[in-house]
Amino acid sequence: MKSILIAVVLDLLIGDPYSFPHPVKLMGKIIYLEEKSARRIFKTKEGLKLAGLIIALLNILLAVLVPFLLLNVIKGYGILYGIIDIYIIYTCISARCLHKEAMKVYHAFGKGIEEARNRLSYIVGRDTKNLTEEEIIRADIETVAENTADGVVAPLFYIMLFGASGGLMYKMVNTMDSMLGYKNEKYIDLGFFPAKIDDVFNYIPARITGVLMCLSSIFRFDTKTGFKIMIRDRKNHKSPNAAFPEGAVAGLLNIQLGGNNYYFGKIVEKPTIGDRTKRIEIDDIKKTIEIMYSAEFLLLLLYGIIYIF
Repeated sequence: MKSILIAVVLDLLIGDPYSFPHPVKLMGKIIYLEEKSARRIFKTKEGLKLAGLIIALLNILLAVLVPFLLLNVIKGYGILYGIIDIYIIYTCISARCLHKEAMKVYHAFGKGIEEARNRLSYIVGRDTKNLTEEEIIRADIETVAENTADGVVAPLFYIMLFGASGGLMYKMVNTMDSMLGYKNEKYIDLGFFPAKIDDVFNYIPARITGVLMCLSSIFRFDTKTGFKIMIRDRKNHKSPNAAFPEGAVAGLLNIQLGGNNYYFGKIVEKPTIGDRTKRIEIDDIKKTIEIMYSAEFLLLLLYGIIYIF
């Protein structure tokens, strides 16, 4: 419990400095090399699917074993063990980084809509060059909402269950999905299993995230509507999980998320999430960040109570 709390505080204070050594950067390089090798060896759709499964299983094993063995080797060295354990856990949590990137979009509006579109393009997969102001804000809010599950609650969930190894295991799964899990022609086969595995790993955390968002927003936002929209619109997303945190935020703020977007020059039709009770405003970005933090703190509080008793 102490390691988790220190790691969360570190994340809140310094986030993820770009120059700082980070396991996810190494994961990205490994996955990149694996993809190149897989495409050289496997030439058929079935072969690429098999390659994706092999990559996923090997990487999960690697992500679990390396920290597990390292921490066991240094277990007798109390201070060193504590430092490494905290460091690994800290690198798995992305609340401060998510906050920072979302606010870059918020502040970019002060330099004009083109700058806001450009800044948004760094954190979303959709095409941003023709987005309106409201569409930019919506995309930023959706990113914070979905990544509250992927970048905050889910890694903490697996850390609480399995320690630092659980956190790195989840980050590997999530990184594979972000690099290979696209549904376009290039990745539909190689990314099939990485995407499915990511769906499985996020199934419980996504639902917990939505509940935490609603419960932690009592007396602050519209908790009743948050639960209502989360349940009602839980299937209104191509992901089996993303609609839970997005639905909770849409209901809590009485706004509408989702809808059609362009990806790689092609329109992707999506249902909406929530009711357009009020127009999306730029300050809804700040409110969504507040919801992210309140969900994280409630999770820590509940875990602390369970840990003590």
